[in-house]
Amino acid sequence: MIAALAFYVFAAILIASAVMVVTSRNPVHSVLFLILAFFNASALFLMAGAEFLAMILVIVYVGAVAVLFLFIVMMLDIDFTQLRQGFQRYAPVGGVIGAILFLELLFVYGSWQFAPDAATLRMNVVPVEPGVSNTEALGRLVYTDYVFLFQVAGLILLVAMIGAIVLTLRDKSVDSKRQDIATQVARAEAVVLTKVPAGAGLATMGITRRKLPEAPKPKAVAHDDPGHSGGGHH
Repeated sequence: MIAALAFYVFAAILIASAVMVVTSRNPVHSVLFLILAFFNASALFLMAGAEFLAMILVIVYVGAVAVLFLFIVMMLDIDFTQLRQGFQRYAPVGGVIGAILFLELLFVYGSWQFAPDAATLRMNVVPVEPGVSNTEALGRLVYTDYVFLFQVAGLILLVAMIGAIVLTLRDKSVDSKRQDIATQVARAEAVVLTKVPAGAGLATMGITRRKLPEAPKPKAVAHDDPGHSGGGHH
């Protein structure tokens, strides 16, 4: 009973956060809702007995990918006002593409058929060799049977990273200052060697000490009181 209730709570929060990722107008809020979705998905993995996938989802996706998304959104400096101005112009094209995708999903759902033994396979545990942990079994499966797909996924992430760098530097090629190491090393006029005789000091190089302003002289005090004309005090 408690496990079923926890499943429905985590699943409801996951679906709600996923919807907020798409519908939020602020991209920073979308990334934060994405992090919330990752946490709830990791909780569902824990309930399913896949503790390795749950930890990977938290460590890799929340700790690295989601933070990277956040930094990319901040670095791109997108003018959302300008993007909303062209929304009406591209709305018909987007509506047509969305309708085509919706029809394709309907066709897939209409032609989908479950295998006769799907319910039996769902209830049975996958046979694993004795003494092999969940992490080891997953590693054998990924790096042996699906190693090619694993490498392709890595290349896709590499292309996405390069695309993010290109988008970040798209309008900064004119104002950005680039380092030319050859020019910096070859400039011989930047360093001047001067031979100074022993005991000559810095005056031979034209370096003199700045003169300090003279202190003001104290003013003389005149004693005009006739009572002090006699000299001493009584």
